[in-house]
Amino acid sequence: MGRRILLIQGHPDPQPTHFGHALADAYAAAAREAGHVVETVTVATLDFPLLRTRAEWDSGEVPPALAPVQEAILRAEHLVIFFPLWLGGMPALLKGFLEQVVRPGFAIQPTGGAGWNKLLGGRSARLVVTMGMPAIVYRWVFQAHSLKALERNILGFAGIAPVQETLVGSVEGTDKARQRWLAKLTELGERGA
Repeated sequence: MGRRILLIQGHPDPQPTHFGHALADAYAAAAREAGHVVETVTVATLDFPLLRTRAEWDSGEVPPALAPVQEAILRAEHLVIFFPLWLGGMPALLKGFLEQVVRPGFAIQPTGGAGWNKLLGGRSARLVVTMGMPAIVYRWVFQAHSLKALERNILGFAGIAPVQETLVGSVEGTDKARQRWLAKLTELGERGA
C-alpha cells in the first residue's frame, strides 16, 4: 500500500500552462502509477477571504471552501506544495490560504501558557519551488529566507516534519533542463517523497 499524498498547487494562476503545473502533473501521475493515493488541491480555484484580524484566526469559522482541504490534510501522510517564487517568497494567495487552513484547533492548540501543541505531527512535506533565477543564487545569496519561514513558522509550527525542498531554478531554461526536472519529479512521485 502506498502513501496518502496531498498535492497542493499553490500557483495563483489557475491556467495549467506554467512549468510548475507540469511538474505537479508529473509527480501526481508517477505517484498514482506507483500505488500511492493522491488528492489534489488547486488554491487558485478556491474562493476564500483573507484573514484580517487575530480574532478571525483564533476563533472565526473556516471558509466553506477550505473545510474539505483540512479534511484532506488529516487524511494525508505527506504534503507536496508547489508554488512559484514571487518577490522572494510564496505568492500572497498561497500565504492567505495557509493562514486560513493552519488555525488553532486544527493545526495547533494553545496549551494555556506560552506554548502550543502541534496537531499535525506524523506528516511530512516537500516544497517544490520554481523560480526564474538560478536556485543556487536563491539559496546562497538570498539565503532562502522565505522558504525557511514556511518550513519553520507554518509547517513546523503545526508539527509537519521533515520538510524537504526541491528548488527548480532558471525555469525559462532549455527544454533539456526542463526534461531533467520532469524526470526528477517523476522519480519523487514514484517514491512518494
